[in-house]
Amino acid sequence: MRNFIKKITHPFLKYALKTYYYKPRKYCYDSICVQVHPKVFPPHLTFSTKILLDFIQTLDLKSKTFLELGCGSGIIALFAAKKEAIVTASDINPIAIDFLNKNAKKNNFSITIVTSDLFDSVEEKSFDYIIINPPYYPKKPKNTSEKAWFCGANFEYFEKLFYQLKHEVNFENTFMILSEDCAIERISDIAQKHLLSFKTVLLNENFAEKNYIYSISK
Repeated sequence: MRNFIKKITHPFLKYALKTYYYKPRKYCYDSICVQVHPKVFPPHLTFSTKILLDFIQTLDLKSKTFLELGCGSGIIALFAAKKEAIVTASDINPIAIDFLNKNAKKNNFSITIVTSDLFDSVEEKSFDYIIINPPYYPKKPKNTSEKAWFCGANFEYFEKLFYQLKHEVNFENTFMILSEDCAIERISDIAQKHLLSFKTVLLNENFAEKNYIYSISK
């Protein structure tokens, strides 16, 4: 049954994106609502954003420095701000950045918002918490929107991410979510190649798939 569900997941997502997600849609969590542009990663149609939000709900973030790297809709960053973290949100997609600026104002949160390819343009390089919902399908993205889904044919996204985490960033806690239908072992191997520890801290299983939250440390 699980294999069948996984086979229909991608065609369903493509159909859903065309029929439901053809215009900006509202997504809400814990009284925070954002408008999400069709060219931004859709939290409505995937499990990962909700799982991360529930996970962050358990964390004491008051006065902690917090980065949502590759923020997409930015609702995770806004929720961290609600929990009184000192928040930075970054994304490579300028549409995501534009919408997050508007959504932050509507929700009355003050956060630092940066257009950046991973850490390239993030000036601050030290954080108590970093949260990552990465692209993990091994295919070269054709445009900026596809970079929310595809990590490059040779996992270039992860090669760069883990190099920067190892050599350019100071952090206390970094958490990444991955689905069972991605190449978790390959991604773990890349982390270990860069001398990073990659450990499971949470398993979320529903009718469609298993999702894992990993802790990354030096």
